[in-house]
Amino acid sequence: MNFNEIRKLIKKESENDNNSFEHSGDYIQKKIFALSKHKTMSLIKEFGTIPEDINHDSSEEKLYSKTTDILLAKTFHELGIQAVVNKERANCADVVGRSSIYGYSFVADAKAFRLSRTAKNQKDFKVKSMVDWKGEHDYAVLVSPYYQYPKNNSQIYGQALDGNVCLLSWEHLLFLLELNAKESESLNLSLIWNISERIGETVTIKGKNNNLNFHEKGNRLICHDLSVDYNRLIECFDSCKKAMVERGENEIGFWENRIQEIKLYSKGRAIKELMSALKLKEKIRTISDFIGTLRD
Repeated sequence: MNFNEIRKLIKKESENDNNSFEHSGDYIQKKIFALSKHKTMSLIKEFGTIPEDINHDSSEEKLYSKTTDILLAKTFHELGIQAVVNKERANCADVVGRSSIYGYSFVADAKAFRLSRTAKNQKDFKVKSMVDWKGEHDYAVLVSPYYQYPKNNSQIYGQALDGNVCLLSWEHLLFLLELNAKESESLNLSLIWNISERIGETVTIKGKNNNLNFHEKGNRLICHDLSVDYNRLIECFDSCKKAMVERGENEIGFWENRIQEIKLYSKGRAIKELMSALKLKEKIRTISDFIGTLRD
């Protein structure tokens, strides 16, 4: 199954009132876990971006988010690591992984963002939460689209160093699979999961929020660990960047079509749609419920 086919499956499952969220997630997991390595790689290239035609906070968006967890677990499987998707819905990491060779374990969290979402902050990445979720596990791994990480200095980098949270990306995982990397007696991937601690050994307190510690030092460490020329990683990133540009052009097309549709609205429908978009009735209901408790 390719990205568009998985998208259709997510939409279909989200609209199926006969199935619970957990049932739909299990069904999608069976589909994704049955994919070949090559098809898994094609999904990794796409899934970090939430399609613009998925309504915010909808059942479809929640199931899409769950599917990113599933894809992350499947990717770890391809890297030779046992991984399961956490059944809990809140206050825990998405994925738990364990090395059958070296015995370490880790928690991992998958992130996906819309291209139209610009106001991201440290809470969107939940680095501090990853520290708490790690618990008795050895490592914590956060996986986000590479180009969605803050380009300037950010507290998330300092938090990752302080809590030893590995800031990885979907693009990094794709690179590992392209190299046919797989944990073995000769390759211990915990070197990568432990990268924040290793970076922290050379970073001063003043520079701990510097993004270059991860986007430069971290990338070079990964290439050193894998005995790969740094330029190969850059080539992988450039390929992903081109794919992202193409994806962005398609997403722009979606909104341009929406603009044309809205221009055809009657005045009555336009007012109704605006009220719905602003959630005015929901705001009134929330206030009414609150002051109702005060009256009681």
